Amino acid sequence: MSTDSHTSRPVLRPLIERFGFPHLIAMTLVVVAATILLGIAAKATGSGLACEANWPQCDAGPFNLFPANLPSFYEWFHRFVAMFAGFAIIGSAVAAVRLPNVDRRVAALVVAGMLLTPVQVALGRETVTQYTMDILALHFWTAVLIFVLFTVATVLVWAPQLTSAHVTTALAFGTIVLPFHVALSPLVIGDITNYSASMQMAQYGVTLGLLGSVIVATMVGRRRFESNRLTGLLSATTVLAVFVIFLGRRAIMTFNPALDSLYVAVAALLFVTFVIGIRQVRHAPHRSSDTRQ
Repeated sequence: MSTDSHTSRPVLRPLIERFGFPHLIAMTLVVVAATILLGIAAKATGSGLACEANWPQCDAGPFNLFPANLPSFYEWFHRFVAMFAGFAIIGSAVAAVRLPNVDRRVAALVVAGMLLTPVQVALGRETVTQYTMDILALHFWTAVLIFVLFTVATVLVWAPQLTSAHVTTALAFGTIVLPFHVALSPLVIGDITNYSASMQMAQYGVTLGLLGSVIVATMVGRRRFESNRLTGLLSATTVLAVFVIFLGRRAIMTFNPALDSLYVAVAALLFVTFVIGIRQVRHAPHRSSDTRQ
């Protein structure tokens, strides 16, 4: 190896050599998901307005850097994990740009996620200082967009190791978790006052799992199968999943019987699409480069 290769990336080299870029981006995705779920917990427990509405400080300790009570701890811990998520996002983006063997599509995705991070931080501040429903919605959907960008990037990085069997697994996972998405919604619980913090975290955990499953199924399916019918069906699961997530959130935020009925109908259609997809995967022709089942 040349001298230049030893000196050009002195900070990145030890990290990448120890963990590898695929593990770095996978870890970043996990931290991003954890930050989203902790944000949901802070909102659900009413802790978003704790810390005496200070940001980025809290309400105790030197310079008000630490929490004074349990609600403040929830908000403080969310911010603490979000800080590490921000560092991981920046580190992944820098590594993706500077490492020569990283797919340029991956670099573009993680850099887009990095550019959205300060926007998300600013929205997080506004949820503390203003706390309006519009800001909460923007804060949530920006977080989901960052999650999607890193999920797609992670699948691209790990694509050579993902086979047709992973498509079946992803579809089966979606089939399992989708009923929980409906079951944990206020439509089934019946009263928004019973929609506890644990239920909200569980449903949004299912939301991220559902979104991840359709992304994996669609991307790996298009890579591994030659059937246009199957790849079209897999793409449809992604579109339907986005509608389910959007309508499910509307069911939480507002009471609208028409939208609630549409939510259930789209969820049912997505479930049927998952089942059909699993059946078609078993018989679909594989691309010649994919000899693994």
